[in-house]
Amino acid sequence: MKSDAVRGHLDGLLLAVLEPGPLHGYAIITAVQRRSGGALELRTGTIYPALNRLERLGLLSSSWQSVGERRRRCYELTDAGRAGLAEERTAWREFTMAIGSVLDPVARPGHAV
Repeated sequence: MKSDAVRGHLDGLLLAVLEPGPLHGYAIITAVQRRSGGALELRTGTIYPALNRLERLGLLSSSWQSVGERRRRCYELTDAGRAGLAEERTAWREFTMAIGSVLDPVARPGHAV
């Protein structure tokens, strides 16, 4: 899928995969890819700036965790992030409904198609 298709929806994707619990960067990339059935492949150069921005906005918090001798930064939703995710979902539903109405109209009695 074209990376342009993700533009404008990246925040919602990141917030959604973090909803179940904290993840580190590579696990976030893997979760998006798995949940999209392989259709979406995010790059580290795309997600880390977005994660940092979401953290600055107070939608995410992060902490360093050690795994063996490696350290990795894990991100999780804040209360504001959960509210932001709810807003993203509402906006997505409205967007897909509007686009769907144009691309795949359903004939309804009394409505012109």
